[in-house]
Amino acid sequence: MGKRQPEGPPPAPVAQRIRLRYTKRGRLRFTSHRDFQRAFERALRRAEVPMAYSAGFTPHPKVSYANAAPTGTGSEAEYLEIALTERRDPEALRRQLDDSLPDGLDVVDAVEARTGGFADRLTASRWELRLDGVEPQEAEKAVAVFLAAESVEVRRQTKKGIRTFDTRAAVAALEAVPAGSDRTGEGPCAILRLVVRHLTPAVRPDDVLSGLRATADLAPPVPAAVTRLAQGPLDEETGTVTDPFAPDRDATLVATAPDGTA
Repeated sequence: MGKRQPEGPPPAPVAQRIRLRYTKRGRLRFTSHRDFQRAFERALRRAEVPMAYSAGFTPHPKVSYANAAPTGTGSEAEYLEIALTERRDPEALRRQLDDSLPDGLDVVDAVEARTGGFADRLTASRWELRLDGVEPQEAEKAVAVFLAAESVEVRRQTKKGIRTFDTRAAVAALEAVPAGSDRTGEGPCAILRLVVRHLTPAVRPDDVLSGLRATADLAPPVPAAVTRLAQGPLDEETGTVTDPFAPDRDATLVATAPDGTA
């Protein structure tokens, strides 16, 4: 007996892929990834984006998410890719989607996908951790102790049970700085600037905080406010995270040059 096939015509072919960078700001940092997916799919319908759909009995819009930040974490650098059945100008599409999402979930950049392996470019993230109640000098001493260690192991409960992580191996850069003059709160506050390699198993900013507590007894009196500032390729020489859209921008410039093919 043959395999059942869905009735009706096959889905329209993909004509273009667009990569988007979006944010989770303010109270929207508490939005779960599933909540964002629902909000984004509503925005796609509201903006009348010509989405490509998967085949089968339950077609879904072709949206690929890359390395989403944990719930409760702010982010300036979340990424996804959508597949379209008709070509669209990336910047015009970005504005349409941004207007269709609530404030805090903001689509801030868009490029046409002209190169492969996008997820493989996201090799590191740059984070900012605000430690209210911690003196900057105390944070600086703790960072120095952490960076001087050959390894800093911490344990965390995961879906596969208790796992041990070497947080020191994952940290490409770490520094402590005083809070800026625009801070509205009272009392001491230190800021940690952190670059973490995307390893397996993944090391998160709270793992690094656990490592600072274990090596230097740094224990903020309130939970840290964590924001991802960037993610992309890691420049090992400088410890900086670079733009993952750069290869697509370069390919677009080449293709749209006077002697290009696009």
